[in-house]
Amino acid sequence: DTDSMEVRVDGRLVPLTPTELRLLLEFTAAPGIVLERTTLLERVWDYEWGADTRVVDVHVQRLRAKIGSGRIETVRGFGYKLRRPA
Repeated sequence: DTDSMEVRVDGRLVPLTPTELRLLLEFTAAPGIVLERTTLLERVWDYEWGADTRVVDVHVQRLRAKIGSGRIETVRGFGYKLRRPA
């Protein structure tokens, strides 16, 4: 819910940090579309090109732990995408 800035997974409230929430909003704005690590760095952290993209990997890992590992897919060599609901 973007108005209340709350995330629920299977009916339960999931506490997210502001960064995790911004990251999730990027994914939900483009379900099924691969978002490159550099793009996420620019949009979520306002980092310029050349910054360490491992920051993205760490936050995606934390986000997966909170919302379920099967929701965000790694696209090797490119970045990540939110899986579309079946």
